[in-house]
Amino acid sequence: MDVSSGITTAQNEVEGSGENVLAKHVAFFDRNHDGVIYPWETFQGFRAIGSGLLLSTVAAFFINMGLSGKTRPGKFPNLLFPIEIKNITKAKHGSDTDVYDTEGRFVASKFEDIFKKHAHTCANALTSEELSEMLKANREPKDYAGWIGAYSEWKILYYLCKDKNGYLPKETIRGVYDGSLFEQMERDAQSKKHKQG
Repeated sequence: MDVSSGITTAQNEVEGSGENVLAKHVAFFDRNHDGVIYPWETFQGFRAIGSGLLLSTVAAFFINMGLSGKTRPGKFPNLLFPIEIKNITKAKHGSDTDVYDTEGRFVASKFEDIFKKHAHTCANALTSEELSEMLKANREPKDYAGWIGAYSEWKILYYLCKDKNGYLPKETIRGVYDGSLFEQMERDAQSKKHKQG
């Protein structure tokens, strides 16, 4: 798909027509591949990509508490806070980039807009300040839950994935959207352990 061609029809903007890329993004954390992500799996996933104990614990608590009720059928809460991957599009929060559409598909033009609008220092990366600018620009009025969700996701990504110059590269961001980044981070963390051991 060539985004630079200027073709912006809905068919050409949305990659993998009908494909729920958002589900692929979260599937990494389904450690036993049963379609449900429990807090301990979220914790294990964060540890697998090299996060410390504190961040992994807080992330598991925050993510599962925040998303479980939105992805589970029925009105009664489950105290184990499972996230059902098949319903993950119901947990899409406001004040985001809209790179995922309402069906969880990747919208290439929205992805490119991140860099056209906010990458001032380097065309293919974001600085911490540019990231903050983007978060502020995407805020919807009085959408406090969306603000917190977007801020947490992006700041954790920046913290874990910025390069030595303080840039969050475009390819890294692309990888988080399609889910491939987490797998690469797990391989890198395992390789680092083997070298140290």
